[in-house]
Amino acid sequence: MTFSRRAVTAAGLAAFASACSPAKQDAAPGLTKLKLATDWRAQAELGGYYQAVATGEFAKRGLDVTVVQGGPGVNVPQLLATGAVDIGVGSNSFIVLNLAKEGVPVKAVAAYMDKDPQVLIAHAGAGVNSIADMKGKPILLSDASVTAFWVWLKAKHGFTDAQVRKYNYSVAPFLADKSLIQQGYATSEPYLIEQAGGEKPAVFLLADDGYPAYASFALVSDAMIAQKPAQVQAISDALAAGWNSYLYGDAKPGDALILKDNPEMTQALLDQARDKMRSYGIVPKDGIGAMTDARWAEFFKVAADQGVYDKGLEYKRAYSLAFLPK
Repeated sequence: MTFSRRAVTAAGLAAFASACSPAKQDAAPGLTKLKLATDWRAQAELGGYYQAVATGEFAKRGLDVTVVQGGPGVNVPQLLATGAVDIGVGSNSFIVLNLAKEGVPVKAVAAYMDKDPQVLIAHAGAGVNSIADMKGKPILLSDASVTAFWVWLKAKHGFTDAQVRKYNYSVAPFLADKSLIQQGYATSEPYLIEQAGGEKPAVFLLADDGYPAYASFALVSDAMIAQKPAQVQAISDALAAGWNSYLYGDAKPGDALILKDNPEMTQALLDQARDKMRSYGIVPKDGIGAMTDARWAEFFKVAADQGVYDKGLEYKRAYSLAFLPK
């Protein structure tokens, strides 16, 4: 199986309640209690959120934050918009722009992954030495990916929908067919393929080919931004400190909460994922959480040119640069 997060579109508070479990540290009385919903099951790709709780980064800023673990069928923006949670994790830039498209009163206030960890994976020795070499070859993609990063690949490299094969979040089909390419996260599927098949695949990070997306966003409601701006800033700063500590300090506190929340997780998978996030520069040591209007404009143009969004969409409603980590 794989522990990677996916772009989930299914809604429902009942699904959220059944899929989630709380992770928190004891906090001093008098702190403001908040709930933070993750977008997937506990893993290293969410390590900074858990670390901020475990190391007291929230508490030192007056907040008592409980992490509630996500999973299939969880719609984080909906939970924020209805007040079921106070802070949410957004997986990728499409999820953020969908807020503006769908009129959801929620904004991204920081992007903790400067590079989206999305990769394409090919078999070594199969004649694939770049993403451009994948044109015309069969690629395993999820339905969500077809409406997300696939539109960028078609725009840049001339890929066509005839290449798409259904991805079911298992590496078994890839291992069984040397002609296949599959999607994945740099931090997860390459490792799982090595463990399951004994081969080291060829891995291509879309960001290193120019894919302009951010990932791992802190989401809050428009109401919180309007009514409690200091609290929003504290959240942004605490999470940046948590990510810095998790990747460039002692990760043990965050790992302990992750392993408690997700018994299927392993320490080896956590360790290699942190190594990948550092080596690929997914979460930079300097400027953690930063976003720019220019980068968002570039991303929106590609998506709008491919028909994902109306070119007149007021996409800037989906994010705010006023609360970037200090």
